[in-house]
Amino acid sequence: MSHYFLKLKWIRVFTTHDVGRVPLMSNIRVMAAHWKKMLVILLAAQTLLMGDSFEEEDVPDEWILLHVVQGQIGAGNYSYLRLNHEGKIVLQMQSLKGDADLYVSDMTLHPSFDEYELQSVTCGQDVVYVPAHFRRPVGIGIYGHPSHLESEFEMKVYYDRTIVDYPFGEASYNPEEMEASQKRTHSPEDQSQDEESIFWTILIGILKLILEILF
Repeated sequence: MSHYFLKLKWIRVFTTHDVGRVPLMSNIRVMAAHWKKMLVILLAAQTLLMGDSFEEEDVPDEWILLHVVQGQIGAGNYSYLRLNHEGKIVLQMQSLKGDADLYVSDMTLHPSFDEYELQSVTCGQDVVYVPAHFRRPVGIGIYGHPSHLESEFEMKVYYDRTIVDYPFGEASYNPEEMEASQKRTHSPEDQSQDEESIFWTILIGILKLILEILF
């Protein structure tokens, strides 16, 4: 009696559904890798542009640099400083990472977004002009915006030697007028920097959303 042995080979049969799925998944991976590279490049470009604009900033000759303060602040937390120097003071703060906001008061040493006399809450550089008649010590509050887990900042404190002549004596302090005056003193360059910062934030947010959808 003869015995015949048959060798069976398992053959993978691709259906039309499988044929369409393979190139589709491959294309998604390629697109995801491409968008990830674009996001890294945009983040690097944003960091470089922000650093260059901060380093190359022009400061009036009448401003004398008194202090440079650097620090970190967690989301939703405050870091407090005291200003004892007399005269007109300019506080210039740059968010190196995240978004730090600036609050100033001569009524409390712990100003916040609920209690302050002066404030600056931009997404880029924050500037506050402290008038000479503010009572010392002046309270300075630095707030870490909740949109970022951690924020890093650098604050430069300048003494403003500019002499302003008032024909009827120095004007009395009015918080609303002071805040309006600060808004008027912002140059077009400051406004363009704020708009550019908002543009980068929106663009990066869109790219992150696309990556989350692809993955």
